Amino acid sequence: MALNPRDLLKGYVEISSLPAVQVQLNEAINNPKKSMSDIAKIIREDAGLTARLLRIVNSAFYSFPSKVETISQAVTIVGTQQLGALSLATSVMSMFKGIPGDFVSMDSFWRHSVACGVAARTLATLRRETNTERFFVAGMLHDVGRLVLYTKIPDQSREALLHSNAEDRLLYEAELDMLGFTHAVIGGLLLQTWKLPASLEEVVMYHHNPRGAMRFPVEAALIHVADIVAHAMQYGSSGERFVPPIDEEAWDRLGLPDTILSSTIDLVERQFEDAMNTIGTEKDHD
Repeated sequence: MALNPRDLLKGYVEISSLPAVQVQLNEAINNPKKSMSDIAKIIREDAGLTARLLRIVNSAFYSFPSKVETISQAVTIVGTQQLGALSLATSVMSMFKGIPGDFVSMDSFWRHSVACGVAARTLATLRRETNTERFFVAGMLHDVGRLVLYTKIPDQSREALLHSNAEDRLLYEAELDMLGFTHAVIGGLLLQTWKLPASLEEVVMYHHNPRGAMRFPVEAALIHVADIVAHAMQYGSSGERFVPPIDEEAWDRLGLPDTILSSTIDLVERQFEDAMNTIGTEKDHD
């Protein structure tokens, strides 16, 4: 019987539920009646989240000229949307534990995820997008569906990996052959379950097929390119052995010159370790 991707998200609280503070934070950020002080108060009530966010905003990844000492300062300087996005990224990193090492090491998984996030943030900055942190988080979460597959259907996931390796095929193509859907679909459905922004859900769902993104085609194209940059730079892996091909239409949609790729790679190289040291290590702190 064919698997239903939505069924994989049922009956597993550890995956299907975001931490309560993150749910509160998401609701407050999206409520125009809530003030910056309301949002700061929600964060301050969680000591672990407060410490994580202050550590991140005071890191070399941001390089603010003076130390940010309070969450109120952080909200004012970084912005509510950006801080909420960073909180989401660190929350998700702490949720998935115990993935069998024969699939992927979690360190390798998050290295690839962080690299994709940094590449996405860099490309968004070059395009002069607003709230570039949302692209960082989309890059961070683009392969989260693979963790669901490894957790919920390990045997089928292992078969897909073996199939990909034996036939030198892209892993998401092997997933489609063997499961009838890919990790990207599962990731999008998971974010939908969490009631996260529709743009985040769509770019995760279509990062391998950016032409399928109807509402947020530029965002999906950007994460598609960022994922390929991260693969090409060989910063970790979520299980994929090969560099996926770039969709030329997606690249054209970004409206950036071809020469920008080399400077993007340079910027990612310079920022990656700082990002990994501040974001990537958060998975061990909860």
